Amino acid sequence: MFEIRLDGTRLEIDDSATLGDILPGHPSSCSVAVIPPAEAQAALTRNIRLQTSAGEVVIEIPEEGAAIFSEEYFAGYLNSESEPAELSVKWTDRQSVAFGPFSSEIIPDRHQHRYARGDVILGCGGYDPRTSYLIFSRIPHIADHGAQADGGVVAHVVSGMAVLEEWTKGDQILRMERMMSRADTSTAFTTTDMATPLTEGMQIFSHVLASANGYRKEGIDTTRAASVEHLLRTMGSERMTVSLASSTHIRDDRMKDSAVEFEGDPHSRFEGTITTRVQGRNRGSVYIYTEDIPGSVNHTVVGQVEQGIELPILAGGGETFIVKVEPKQLDLRGMELADALKLAKERGIIAEPDTEEMQSVVFEQKPATTLEILAEGKVALTTVPLSQVITIELFEDEAPKTCHIFRSVTGLRWYDIGKMPLLMKFEDVYLFQPEVSKKTIIHRENLPEGEVPANILAMTNDSRKTAGLVGVRTVPSAEFGPTSEPMESTNIIGKILDPEKLKGLREGKPVYLREAER
Repeated sequence: MFEIRLDGTRLEIDDSATLGDILPGHPSSCSVAVIPPAEAQAALTRNIRLQTSAGEVVIEIPEEGAAIFSEEYFAGYLNSESEPAELSVKWTDRQSVAFGPFSSEIIPDRHQHRYARGDVILGCGGYDPRTSYLIFSRIPHIADHGAQADGGVVAHVVSGMAVLEEWTKGDQILRMERMMSRADTSTAFTTTDMATPLTEGMQIFSHVLASANGYRKEGIDTTRAASVEHLLRTMGSERMTVSLASSTHIRDDRMKDSAVEFEGDPHSRFEGTITTRVQGRNRGSVYIYTEDIPGSVNHTVVGQVEQGIELPILAGGGETFIVKVEPKQLDLRGMELADALKLAKERGIIAEPDTEEMQSVVFEQKPATTLEILAEGKVALTTVPLSQVITIELFEDEAPKTCHIFRSVTGLRWYDIGKMPLLMKFEDVYLFQPEVSKKTIIHRENLPEGEVPANILAMTNDSRKTAGLVGVRTVPSAEFGPTSEPMESTNIIGKILDPEKLKGLREGKPVYLREAER
């Protein structure tokens, strides 16, 4: 038997154990970070992970502050296998929370100092260094914490600020450990191979935990609610796809080209900060930072990695890994009313629908965003009859570009229900005219070969003036495509799964769309 760490938790495992043994059921497409023992390199890092009874906090220490976090002060806590003595919350208030006591050699200044949110202060009680404390600043404040003349700031919290809000009497710092620095990446790696053997002292990170900006259990700030909603939608499948891995960040482009506005002030982008770009060619992309860089008006800060930053640091382009963001998105649109009411109740939200017909489908919700709903504790729901909601299957693999355009113009890219107006219907043909920008280029893609089966959905490409028109035929045709255009002008994008609903549609009225579960 030997010991490893899985997502910060100690595990004793069999000598022959593999990744698959400790991660049964882990998705085969999702990478895991594996960090072999690297004490020499780890000694150089400036980040320290604090394992506490309320969650994980990561602090960054300045070069001159490194000696403070040595065995001399915290014997048994830092990179030690021995059981540490108790280091618990001694006192807490709105401004700060203090862990201790322990003995230090500081010389208290007996003056007030100014502190920022997230500062970690070495102070003492009664100006006696034998009763010293690690003090975490919850909010900007001015105070006399019995610190040295320089104010006593020995570190700064870079992730886990939400944990600071939860600390109360009885909470403890259970362990401190140096985090992997970029120097360690020569031995650390990511893998999807669950047959990878494990060795003594390895650290394994299977997922990332993150918190959305403004979400706290004691109160919700909705300043960035729209931008946070974009993050929750992007990570709704609990997956991060690395479209680009650079020296300072990784980027997920799946929701690129979404309309996201700048919200709030530009904040510094510390390691673990999550942003969405609000303008430029990558507008709508989501970023996780692996190095500290200044803030930018091109980005809105939408979240913070709380645990598992090692995965973003090590992941390369094309990789996918698990990201769990708190809170989960609460979007009831596209759900049948009975299911929507059940989910709202489970989340502690009062739902106010516009109908009692349980088989109607939710099309709008007010407030629109998760943070606003959670802050208000209620949501108003606008529904449409199930008979007006058509289920479709899109041919993503055969026509990825045209399907992307179709989802964008119908709203299916952002919500689980979309719509487009019925332009006209004649004989066996139904034509729809979503709003497609004249700047949108619809290249030829997935053209029909031979007879087109009934109920196939298509979009006219740029070879005709009616580019962007969407159509379906209820009978097969070997002469014209579903939009009544020649075959070479027709991009096949999917099929309608409940064509019997087409008969009830009226010209000039919207048809509502949902995608079948994939």
